[in-house]
Amino acid sequence: MKTLKNHTLIYDNECPMCNIYSKGFTKCGMLDENGREAFTEMSAVNKSMIDFVRAKNEIALIDHNKNEVVYGLDSLLLIIGNSFPLMEKMARILPLYWFFKKLYSFVSYNRKQIIPSAGDKTDQACIPDFNFKYRITYIVLVVVFSAYILSVFSGKLGFNLSHNFLRELTVCIGQILWQVVFLKKYLKEKIWDYLGNMMTVSLMGTLLLIPALFTHFTPVFYIIYFGVVVLIMFLEHLRRCKLLKLNYLPTISWILFRMTALAFIIWLTF
Repeated sequence: MKTLKNHTLIYDNECPMCNIYSKGFTKCGMLDENGREAFTEMSAVNKSMIDFVRAKNEIALIDHNKNEVVYGLDSLLLIIGNSFPLMEKMARILPLYWFFKKLYSFVSYNRKQIIPSAGDKTDQACIPDFNFKYRITYIVLVVVFSAYILSVFSGKLGFNLSHNFLRELTVCIGQILWQVVFLKKYLKEKIWDYLGNMMTVSLMGTLLLIPALFTHFTPVFYIIYFGVVVLIMFLEHLRRCKLLKLNYLPTISWILFRMTALAFIIWLTF
C-alpha cells in the first residue's frame, strides 16, 4: 500500500463503522500510524482548520502540506486513490460518483440511528445534523424490505397464513403510526431519533429471519424461531431507549402493537 503522508483523518470515535474503516486505513498503511484523530480529541490546530459543523456530517481529511481540507466521499477517495488510482478514477465517473455520494450521505446522516452510542449526547460529540430526506428514505427502505421478508416468512408459521406483502406492509406502517400517535407528546424532539432507532430494530429482526427462509422444518420450529427473534428485538429496543434516555413507555407501546397485530392477523385466518 502507498501511504498518504502528512494527512489527518478526523473520524467519529463514537461510531463503530468510522472506527473500523479509519483504523483499517492506518493498519494497512494507507495512512500514517498517526494519520487519524478522534473528533472528540481533536487538537486545537486541526480544529481551527476544519469546518466543525460540516465535519460532523462528512468525515474531514486534512492535508498538512497544502493546509487544505476535503470532506466526505472525497476524503475517502483521496485515501483510496493514493494506493489504487484506477479505483478512484472509476468512482469519480459522474453516475457512479453521484450514487456513492448519495450512499455516503445516506449512511452518514443515519449512522447514529443505525448504531447509537452512550457518548452521543456530550457537547463535543460528532452528531450529524438531522436530514429529513435521508431519514425518510431510511424508514421507507426498511419498511418495504421488512414487509417483503415477513410476507415470505409468515407462510412458514402455519395458521393458514399466505404470502401477503400488502398485509405486512400495512403492519409495518401501522407500527410507525401507532408509535407516533401515542408517543409524540412524550418523545417531543426525540421523535425522529426514536423512529430511526425503531427501524433499525425492525431491520435487525428482518435480517435474523432471512436464514430461516432457506430451511424446511415444522411450523412449530418457525413459531419458536420467530419468538426468539422478537425477544432479541425487544431487548435491543430496550437498550436503544436507554441510550436515548427514554423510559419503558416506548417499548411497552411497541410490543403491545406487535402482539395486537399478530393476534388480529391470526384471528382473521380462522
